[in-house]
Formats: sequence, C-alpha cells, structure tokens
Amino acid sequence: MFNLSEYETIAQRITRFRSEFPAGRIETSIVKVDLDKGYILVEARVYREHEDTAPAAIDYAYGNQAFYNQNMKRWFCEDTTSSAIGRAISLLTPGEHRSTAETMAQVVDTPPVLDSDPWATVTITAEGAAEPLATGLNLLQGALGGTITETAVTCAHGRMIWKEGVSSKTGNAYKGHVCPSKEKPQCPPKWVKD
Repeated sequence: MFNLSEYETIAQRITRFRSEFPAGRIETSIVKVDLDKGYILVEARVYREHEDTAPAAIDYAYGNQAFYNQNMKRWFCEDTTSSAIGRAISLLTPGEHRSTAETMAQVVDTPPVLDSDPWATVTITAEGAAEPLATGLNLLQGALGGTITETAVTCAHGRMIWKEGVSSKTGNAYKGHVCPSKEKPQCPPKWVKD
C-alpha cells in the first residue's frame, strides 16, 4: 500500500518548476477533443527559459469524462490540462514519484472493476493457483454454448493449423494439424486417426 502524502501535488510541482526555472514557461494545447463523446488529449510543453524556442520537456494527458466522479465531470478538461503540466514537469525535474497526488487519489477513490470484468475475475483453485483466464473462458463458453478444445498443438514453427477435408487424389477423409511455416521442409503433420 502506498502513502498518499509521499506524492507531490501538481501545484507543488509547478512551484518547484518556478523555483528551479524562474524565467521558464509552461504552454498547453489541445491535441484532440470531442466533448460529445467526453474525451480530450492535452499536450504540455515546459521551457527552461522564456525565450527558448524548443521545449525542454513535452508530455500528454488523456481525459475521459466517464472516468470522473460526478462532482469532477464538469472540470475534466481543466483536470486533464493540469495532469499534462504535471507530467511534463516531472520529465524535466523528476521528483521522487512520477505520479502526482491527484492521480494516486483517483486510484484510491476509484472502485475496483474486477467484479464486473469476467476476464479479470480471479478464481483460486484447490491447489491455490489463480485462474482468471479460465474463469472468463468458462463464462464465454456458457454464454455462447461452445466447447473449449484442448491445448494448442505446436511444432518448431509455432501453433499448428487445423485442416480437415477429403483428399482429391484418394477420396479419403483427413483431419489434423499441419505446420504453419511457408518454408520447406515443414514439420510433419499430426493427423487425427478415427
């Protein structure tokens, strides 16, 4: 567990930047925004000197209104801009942590989504192993009514390709796995015998 008080706020980061670079400047610009869909991408550039033509550091922040709590939704553009500034300053003048106190507070305050995400649901087996993928596959199988096949058949060139049909030469049915390589010689096929 982390201690939130160990993280710098964006305001503290800006104050530190101003003390290290009193003649420096900070610029931001919107790279992309769609207010109807509720997202914004902001670029922040920080300069050591006001007259510098090239920024000393550039970083970005992406804001999605859907991820903000109800009280913060109306300020998601401003918050994203502040985040971009904090990120750019941390590139120029690294502190103890890359993340800011504001970002880490969001992590603490955001409820986990594991309950609603079957791919992230962790099932502990009798042997103590975690099986998140198996849980998701079982849910998918139940929803679609499919069957889960055995482990993939592989050869020296990777996962083998399943082929089945009727031979045009012999008229016999065949099914099995063949080498995925286009180069010769290929690995021998692994035919299924009925």
